[in-house]
Amino acid sequence: MRLTFLGSGTSGGVPLLGCQCEVCRSDNPKDKRLRTSIMLEWDKKRVVVDSGPDFREQMMREDARYLDAIVFTHSHRDHTAGLDDIRSYNFLQKADMPLYLNEKTLKILKRQFEYIFEPNPYPGVPKVDLNIIENKPFKVFDTVWQPILVLHHKMEVYGFRIGDFTYITDANYISDEEKEKIKGTKTLVLNALRKEKHLSHFNLDQAVELVNEFSPEKAYFTHISHQMGKHADIQKTLPENIFLAYDGLKVEL
Repeated sequence: MRLTFLGSGTSGGVPLLGCQCEVCRSDNPKDKRLRTSIMLEWDKKRVVVDSGPDFREQMMREDARYLDAIVFTHSHRDHTAGLDDIRSYNFLQKADMPLYLNEKTLKILKRQFEYIFEPNPYPGVPKVDLNIIENKPFKVFDTVWQPILVLHHKMEVYGFRIGDFTYITDANYISDEEKEKIKGTKTLVLNALRKEKHLSHFNLDQAVELVNEFSPEKAYFTHISHQMGKHADIQKTLPENIFLAYDGLKVEL
C-alpha cells in the first residue's frame, strides 16, 4: 500500500493575502501546505480520505486520473468542500463515486451540497454511492478499515486503522478504549497543529508524547498550521522516527 499526503496543512494555518511571516516567505516547497488529506493506493485501487477545498488542485498535481472512493473523517468544510469536483471522475469512469461516512457527516453534506442529494437532481451534478459507517470495522473493496473514534474538542471524528497503518487527524483526545485499536501500529499519522496548546488539536509536544506511547516504527505529523514554523526548523528537533509530513510526500506502507 502506498500513502500520499495530498495536503498537510489546515484552514487555521492559511495565511492572509500579503502575509510576510517566515513560512509564507519560505522558498522551501515543504512549507507550502494545502488542506489535510491523504490518498491510499493498493491493488490498483485508489482511495482518498477527505476531499477538502484543495481537492481538485491536489488530484491534478498527483495526475490522479481515476479515483475509486472517498472516506470521510468528519464534516468540517476543510475536509469536505471539494466534494463537487468528483463530477469529473463520474464522467470519466461512468460510475457513481462511493462515499464512506457516518450519519452525522451525511446530514451536514446534505445541507452543504443539497443539489447532489435531491430526488430529481439537475443533470451533471456529482453522483454518489452512499455507504454509512459506524464505529466498527468495514470494508473498502477488499480491505478492512477499523474506525478509531477521537474527539476534536467535543466533536466526534473518525481516525482509521488499515493493517499496520493508522491515520488520525483533527483530534485532541483519544480514550483508552480507542487507544487499544492503535497499539501495534507500525506507521502512525497524527495531527500536530502548532507548538502552543490548542482547544481542539494536539500540539507538537502532545503529538510526540502519543508517538512515544504507541512506539510505531515511523510517525508523521499532519494538519500543520503556519504557527508551527518552518519545516526544516521543526524537523531537526524531532526524534529520528518522527517526521513532519509535507504535500506530495509518498510513503510505502
